[in-house]
Amino acid sequence: MRYNERELLSLARQPAEKAAEILMRVPKKGSVLKKRLVKLVVNFLFYFRTDEAEPLGALLLEHCRITKEEENVFSISFIEDPDRKYSFECDTEEQCQEWIEALRRASYEFMRRSLIFYRNEIQKMTGKDPLEQYGISEEARFQL
Repeated sequence: MRYNERELLSLARQPAEKAAEILMRVPKKGSVLKKRLVKLVVNFLFYFRTDEAEPLGALLLEHCRITKEEENVFSISFIEDPDRKYSFECDTEEQCQEWIEALRRASYEFMRRSLIFYRNEIQKMTGKDPLEQYGISEEARFQL
């Protein structure tokens, strides 16, 4: 997927579903934990120096694995390159768990499965397909 820098900067400025200053390590040799402002916007995780407005980078949260490593630590790795791991250290175990849950809910695939589930539940209750009124009920992306 391609994005231009202007689109990403615009997205990074949008209100965040979750944001905090936490310790982060990027997957570079010799990388150390550094305090970063981490911001979840839709299905992107932006990270910033704590004193700068422009992001240092962004992670697209698709085809990734979010893993709890230790009590206050979680990591993000990508299926196509599992050895390349981004590590995050939170202040508390509770904060760590909140981040893990928010990140898992952020992927397009999670949202798609949720839409299909609730679509089927509404259809069972009402006997009508709630997507029919939008003319998209037969689209493959809304099928199991």
